[in-house]
Amino acid sequence: MSGIVLDQGDVQVDAGIIAAGLRLAPTLVQPLMLAGRITSRLERGVGDDAGRYRLTFLHRKRQLQLVIDDAGQVLQQATTLRSTL
Repeated sequence: MSGIVLDQGDVQVDAGIIAAGLRLAPTLVQPLMLAGRITSRLERGVGDDAGRYRLTFLHRKRQLQLVIDDAGQVLQQATTLRSTL
């Protein structure tokens, strides 16, 4: 199991995956999301990318991007630091 579940358009990601990518303790993920300090975006692929999803999580300057398939398997993962411009 990948820790990512897709269910009729909804996506659930295990807090441990988000925490590792954003370099946080897993116990902090849900409170930070509820407070709006971790934000997320879901993009669905079209055309050649149909059946893929890009999940982006942002916290402070750190950004975690996951590209997953319909089964929730991670195809690509990247953590980057964003500029404040």
